[in-house]
Amino acid sequence: MEKTIVRFFAAQAVAAAALIVFSSEPVYAQESLRDGQHDFDFEIGAWKTHLKRLVHPLSGSHDWVEYDGTTLVRKVWNGRANLVELEVDGPAGRIEALSLRLYNPQSHQWSLNFSSSAGGTMATPSIGGFNNGRGEFYNQDMFGERAILVRFVISDITPTSCHFEQSFSTDGGKSWEVNWVATDVRMGGE
Repeated sequence: MEKTIVRFFAAQAVAAAALIVFSSEPVYAQESLRDGQHDFDFEIGAWKTHLKRLVHPLSGSHDWVEYDGTTLVRKVWNGRANLVELEVDGPAGRIEALSLRLYNPQSHQWSLNFSSSAGGTMATPSIGGFNNGRGEFYNQDMFGERAILVRFVISDITPTSCHFEQSFSTDGGKSWEVNWVATDVRMGGE
């Protein structure tokens, strides 16, 4: 009788494990992912932008140039996308850039699609999202002849300011070199 009870519970345990392992829906998919389609709502409006850019990334250089100007962010598709227009001027010239940010409701991630007026094409999109008030977005790209990782971080978000940093890595993300830093301050009346 005791062996029968042990076999019964062992069979129940195996059956339960099989249900978990062979379930048509993975366990991780049953957890609800956070809906981040309004993650960029904080940035809608007009901003004064102070930007500094490393002149020669990945060269060991520490020469930075600074720019000042504006950033205008417009909501598209009820917040599931937005359009960023950056215009800044400095001693090294003018930067005009556009970023189209698109939310993917299946993956719950954003793609950041960047273009400058100098290049006229979209760069490789950075993919990621927000966690605990910090946005992190990554892509793989080429810098000259070198394969690199690119990380774009949005942090220090308040109702009146936010901070952006772009970094490159040549060692698979073990170390990062910051090459683009921007601080936005909301313009009055927005």
